[in-house]
Amino acid sequence: MAETARDIYVTGLRNAHAMEIQARELMERQSERMDDYPEVKAKLTMHLAETKEQLARLESCLQDLAEDNSTLKDTAQSVMANFMAMFHAAAPDEILKNTFANNAFENFEIAAYKSLISMAEAAGQPKAKEILQRSLDEEQKMADWVRDNVEKLTSAYLAKATAAA
Repeated sequence: MAETARDIYVTGLRNAHAMEIQARELMERQSERMDDYPEVKAKLTMHLAETKEQLARLESCLQDLAEDNSTLKDTAQSVMANFMAMFHAAAPDEILKNTFANNAFENFEIAAYKSLISMAEAAGQPKAKEILQRSLDEEQKMADWVRDNVEKLTSAYLAKATAAA
């Protein structure tokens, strides 16, 4: 049985919702442990607020289609995010691991939102395109910030790690 553009779009929205659940959980765990990096903590806190808005936007898109999110996908992504955060927390170079993971994750989100915008168009959902574009813009800004701060955070980590030696 062939899927419709609407079916594919709904699946994409559910996947994006689960993705943002994962992002929320990761940032909540990371921000709890970033007292030594106040700029990172502030940026995570700001982006966490954006992520909560993105979740609400995705839920609105789903509601417009009389659909809801996938509890199974959301739960699986939440568990995975918490596991990843615990794994990174055990490493002495946690800030670097988080930075690399955040760089990858932000770019994953960018691709997901670009895809969703195309799906919304194909599914005849022009209102959703504007909503999803806002989320895409936020993800692009965060990805830019992470990319632009890799060297700075590496240097800060090196200074802290070598001062303790």
